[in-house]
Amino acid sequence: MEKPSVTVDARGLTCPGPLTNLIKAYRKANVGDIIEILATDPGFKPDLEAWARRTENEIISVSEEGGVIRALIRVKKK
Repeated sequence: MEKPSVTVDARGLTCPGPLTNLIKAYRKANVGDIIEILATDPGFKPDLEAWARRTENEIISVSEEGGVIRALIRVKKK
């Protein structure tokens, strides 16, 4: 299991809040870091996929349990 370098808790925020918080963490991260983000807005998943495609970063996993979306992202490009 991948161990996150940083965790972003965006639960309770509506889009684009979770993505905005992810971008803030990404800007502080280094290549190779793993960012964990927790969100509850169902619109976050397609936003995350589009962001990862555009920035060429890797979504390691996305899971959902109890209404909480948990995503792990590996920073591949800065």
